[in-house]
Amino acid sequence: MSLTIPSKDYAKRRRELMAQMAPNSIAVIAAAHEIIRNRDTHFAFRQDSDFYYLSGFAEPDAVLVLIPGREQGEVIFFCRDRDPTRELWDGRRAGPEGMVKQYGADDAFPVDDIDDILPGLMEGRERVYYSLGRNPAFDNLLMGWLNTIRSKARTGAQPPEEFVDLDHLLHDMRLIKSTAELAVMKRAGEISVAAHKRAMRACKPGMMEYQLESEIIHECSQQGARFQAYPAIVGGGENGCILHYIENNAELKSGDLVLIDAGCELQNYASDITRTFPVNGVFSNEQAALYNVVLAAQEAAFAEISPERDWNASHVAAVRVLCQGLLDLGLLRGDLDEILEQNKYTEFYMHRTGHWLGLDVHDVGDYKIGGEWRVLEPGMVLTVEPGLYIAPDNLNVEQKWRGIGIRIEDDVVVTKDGYELLTPGMPRSVEEIERWMAN
Repeated sequence: MSLTIPSKDYAKRRRELMAQMAPNSIAVIAAAHEIIRNRDTHFAFRQDSDFYYLSGFAEPDAVLVLIPGREQGEVIFFCRDRDPTRELWDGRRAGPEGMVKQYGADDAFPVDDIDDILPGLMEGRERVYYSLGRNPAFDNLLMGWLNTIRSKARTGAQPPEEFVDLDHLLHDMRLIKSTAELAVMKRAGEISVAAHKRAMRACKPGMMEYQLESEIIHECSQQGARFQAYPAIVGGGENGCILHYIENNAELKSGDLVLIDAGCELQNYASDITRTFPVNGVFSNEQAALYNVVLAAQEAAFAEISPERDWNASHVAAVRVLCQGLLDLGLLRGDLDEILEQNKYTEFYMHRTGHWLGLDVHDVGDYKIGGEWRVLEPGMVLTVEPGLYIAPDNLNVEQKWRGIGIRIEDDVVVTKDGYELLTPGMPRSVEEIERWMAN
């Protein structure tokens, strides 16, 4: 199976979106801009996820326009024109001709001409589908084109009467992954699993957190995933209790755990894995006890993932197991149902058990519909990531528990029969981790 999303898939997505649009409407989707890192150096360019989902086009400063039913062509692109001098410095460009030949455009124009062309495409349309507020600079451009039409009202020009949020339609489409998308995400998961296993085996006391991070990045790059889906979290000891710790500059000490939350991005699709293991390769009794509680919570969450179950069911199952484990270990006291009802566990577990995953690491899609938790459907991809974090300054627990942070995270796709793990092959139990690190 090819790991490239075929061009026909992008065309299909555009048709599906246009089929949901009202008659006599227009959709406008802007690409991302290059962002300055410092002075005249840019961050590595990453395309806007919505734009990429509909086009597969990875150049900046482009605009996609969809006009259902337009006789002269429904799919119009604006992009940078060919420029041999700039291409010598910055790399090849598709240009308008390339957009027609390679990316399925019915029409394509230089983006420098958009002020002259787009108002004419908008004129007479009743509705504009657009993601207002996400790109303030482009919002201003769009309002300028609208005002250009309004300024000609006395000559009979008809400006659009309504703006409709594009996100609702487009993000529901993105929530269900195709076979081609899942093939890419499975490969991203395989690469990230190999990277975590490499880091686990390389770890030893005296290393720096950033050295483990480099093991992750090296393995991913070696396998063709040059970019991470998000900044890696490598937290040794009490740093593992900081949910979004990214300093990664502390020494790893014998007797501590290290929590690594890292995943590669492949063809713009994210993976997201967390593993927690002992720096010296051997869990202490307290570390093993808490780890086993988190692992049991993850298994309980997995068991709730299937079509017709709602999004929240896995979280509820994980929280119940975590709370019972904390009661058994004496870290919580009282009645289990009362603890759950009053959220008394949040000093140890303060986040949800997962999130959607796809072109964005925290991917788009509503978690509730009409105030009710969304029902899972085949093709949805989500993470499952319970954890426990015993703050180093928590005086309500014995010293032996303080500063232990544990999270276990994997990626799954909902199938017609339940779920499929997209990140298999990782050592998961205490025994498997110790055995892998010993080798």
